[in-house]
Amino acid sequence: MDTPIDQHSSSSMKKVVYHQFGERDVLQFVNSDIPSPQEGDVLIRVHGAGLNPIDWKTRKGFGFVAQQIESSLPWTPGYDVAGEVVAIGDGVTTLAPGDRVMGMIGFPLNGGGYSEYALARADELAIVPEELDLVRAGALPLAALTAWQALFEVAKLEPGQKILVHAGAGGVGHLAVQFALARGAHVIATASAGNRDFLAELGVHEVIDYHTTDIADECYGLDVVLDLIGGDTGKRSLRTLGENGTLVTIPTVTADEVVSAAEELGLRAHGMTVRPDVFHLDEIAELIEDGDVKVHIEKAFSLDQVAQAHALLEGGHVRGKLVLDCR
Repeated sequence: MDTPIDQHSSSSMKKVVYHQFGERDVLQFVNSDIPSPQEGDVLIRVHGAGLNPIDWKTRKGFGFVAQQIESSLPWTPGYDVAGEVVAIGDGVTTLAPGDRVMGMIGFPLNGGGYSEYALARADELAIVPEELDLVRAGALPLAALTAWQALFEVAKLEPGQKILVHAGAGGVGHLAVQFALARGAHVIATASAGNRDFLAELGVHEVIDYHTTDIADECYGLDVVLDLIGGDTGKRSLRTLGENGTLVTIPTVTADEVVSAAEELGLRAHGMTVRPDVFHLDEIAELIEDGDVKVHIEKAFSLDQVAQAHALLEGGHVRGKLVLDCR
């Protein structure tokens, strides 16, 4: 049961809910009973909860998740968490209380990350490397899995290939460029002039200012394009592909039109929806352990600042990731 926030006890927790779709003022900060893990579940004391564009779009009633959850509101958003295991349900043998874990949880219909405590399936969770603090780790899973699956499952990026990453300084983008570099690719990224140095420090070989340069005039013969913008940008980017190149477009709302445009030109383009995958998270954690990948946090917010966090999230142009510090 949810109660006003001033009635907090040791058996309750704070979380964010909304009872209807709408602007940021529908986000409520409430007390709720701490849940108990059922069979196969793990209860996590959340340290960090990542924010992703799907969070504000769903809150406004946009997209397939909103359609599915409308009849079951109220709802607690958030798919990205990292924290400490505090209890396990029956049948859980891979994790124990005290383990530091991260995962993409409750996707797509359960969510639950914007909370001091969250339930997750044990098979959704990976161990967080010691090199990564738990607040920062909370920003990683969904964006990292999106980048990983787009590059290595869909596009099948190989060492030595040339890849263009649109919005290279963003949440998915800044991880994608690092994954591609670690794989041995030649990496080109689009960004604003203000993010040129940031991307250069990550090791990106060429940074193109999308305000002043048309990528279709600058790039050609590419093996892979990761389109994180969609629409006209995705369609124009088809002209940069080599004969056997592949474009992966992430925004679902324009994916069909980008793929159709590719087919008309005899080129390959694919849409993609991310999915939880603990084995991919383990591989990503190894890259972090080895120092090959860093998670950049533009700003951390407390749980009760969630409306401010959504304001920044909706505005776009975030460098790296935003995260809720739920400690």
